[in-house]
Amino acid sequence: MDSYKIISEIERNHLLSLAKKGQRIDGRGFKDYRKISIETDYVPKAEGSAFISLGNTQILAGIKISIGTPYPDTPNSGVITVMGELSPMAAPHFEAGPPGEQSVEVARVIDRGIRHSDIIDKGKLVIIPGEKVFIIFVDLYVLAYDGNLFDAGELAAVKALCTTKIPKVKVDGGKIKIIKELKPLKIEDYPVSVTIAKIGDSLMADPNANEERVLDSRLTFAINAKNEIVSAQKGQAGSFTQEEVMEAIEMALELAPKLREYYK
Repeated sequence: MDSYKIISEIERNHLLSLAKKGQRIDGRGFKDYRKISIETDYVPKAEGSAFISLGNTQILAGIKISIGTPYPDTPNSGVITVMGELSPMAAPHFEAGPPGEQSVEVARVIDRGIRHSDIIDKGKLVIIPGEKVFIIFVDLYVLAYDGNLFDAGELAAVKALCTTKIPKVKVDGGKIKIIKELKPLKIEDYPVSVTIAKIGDSLMADPNANEERVLDSRLTFAINAKNEIVSAQKGQAGSFTQEEVMEAIEMALELAPKLREYYK
C-alpha cells in the first residue's frame, strides 16, 4: 500500500469528528476556499504562463505553440493538449519518470474543462485546412502539493491561456511564413473547476492534502462562464447519494462565479 495513503485511525477519526461538527482541520467552512493568488507572465520566454498558489499548493502553467498536422477526424480544427508533471520536490509520494495515474487524471480532467467549454475557437487555429494547424500545449508543473490539483490547475491553465500570444502567419504557394508580430489568443470562455469532497456524511469544497487522504469520494465539476456544468469527474471508491450529488452541484454552481473573478 502507498505509504502516503496510510493515515492513523486517530487522525481519520479526528477529521470525521470535526466534519460532524461542521468544522475543518484548518478552520475553514465547508464552502470556503483557501487563499488564492495568481501571477501572470511568470515565464518570459513562454507564449503564455501563470503561477498559482491555492493555499500551499503551487502550480506553474506554461504555454507552448507549434505548427503541426490536425487530427484525422478533425481536419479543420486546431489542437489543444494539456500535460501535467507532478515533481517529486512537490510531495514525497510523487515519483520521477513517466506520468503516473494521478498526473494523467489531473491533466485529463483539466483538459476536458478547457475543451468542453470551447475556451478557444479551434477553427481559427487552422493555417492550411486539413494540413497545418496551430497546436497549443498547456504544460502544468506542480511545484508544491497540499491538495486539490484540479481546481488549482484549471485556474492556472486558463489564466496562462489568457496571457498567450500567437504568431501571425502568411501562406504563400502552400508555404507557411511566420511573421514576427504576435497577436493575443482570443479567449471565448472562462471555465473553472470546483472540487467537492465527501468525508463521512459531510461535503466540503477545496480539500487540502490531509482531507484528500481520508475522503470517501470526490466530485470535480468544470463550469463555463454561463455557469453551466460542461464536465464532471468522480474520484475514489466511495459513493454519493442522489441528494448528495444535487447538494454538490449546488455548492459548485455557487462557488464557480467567485473563482472566475480571478480571471479579471
